[in-house]
Amino acid sequence: MAVLSSEQIAAYERDGFLVVKDVLSQAEVAELRRVTEELVEKARGVTTHNDVYDLEPSHSAEEPRVRRIKTPHLQAPIYDQVMRHPTILGILQDLVAPAIRFDTSKLNMKAAGYGAAVEWHQDWAFYPHTNDDLCAVGVMMDDCAIENGPLLCIPGTHKGKVYDHHADGYFCGAIDPTGSDIAFEQAVPCIGPAGSISIHHARTIHGSALNTSDRMRRLLLFQYRAADAWPLCAGNQMDWEAWEALMLTGQTDPIAPRLADVPVRLPLPPARSQGSIYENQRGLKTSFFGKADTRAA
Repeated sequence: MAVLSSEQIAAYERDGFLVVKDVLSQAEVAELRRVTEELVEKARGVTTHNDVYDLEPSHSAEEPRVRRIKTPHLQAPIYDQVMRHPTILGILQDLVAPAIRFDTSKLNMKAAGYGAAVEWHQDWAFYPHTNDDLCAVGVMMDDCAIENGPLLCIPGTHKGKVYDHHADGYFCGAIDPTGSDIAFEQAVPCIGPAGSISIHHARTIHGSALNTSDRMRRLLLFQYRAADAWPLCAGNQMDWEAWEALMLTGQTDPIAPRLADVPVRLPLPPARSQGSIYENQRGLKTSFFGKADTRAA
């Protein structure tokens, strides 16, 4: 049974993103916050990026500052439960495919007053597949408004080209805004109360500004794909049991990837600054969101 209306489905197909309000209960949001605060507290004893934490440059034991929790679905049961949330899976079946396979997760944390920006990019540049029926779901753990650095999406860009995400010949995970034909001024903020979700297509151009407000903005991100979309990145080594364990809904021929005529650029040579997107984007020479007059774009 469809979860979304025909108007919502049409809006996603047209724009490449959608916000659905009040998907999670307040009890679920409260548990996400509690577990996340415990993880941040444990970061006091961490001095550098590791398999769990990506740290703000100003992080210290006295004031732990975490900009990302990596693969949160592996860190605590509540994250895995939300990843499998029946309403979220129903929405994905409406928008992507009946058979859905999980990819990975991350929790981007924008603390009040200093939360890091994410430069304009397309997720597709990081992980191209045999077809582009892929998306990311952002679970809003806090009320998300323009002031605290929400996800910004540029409508219709999921139907366009894949932009260069390189600098000096190396992948940097960001689009150079100078001389670009992208209409950044058309970006739409994905805002809503805590418990809402955003869904954006893997080819949609998006980013987010610094959080200069006095309010936290935590966005729990899950990446999903149609079960017949297979990764193209060179050097991928398939762990068959692990691959099959990522199946969430429906059925598909396990060894028959669906090939689609979609533009692809590989994230090679690898970024000079390996790690999370924040590290990759250090290679970008011209920042868009670092400019004071563009933080409210």
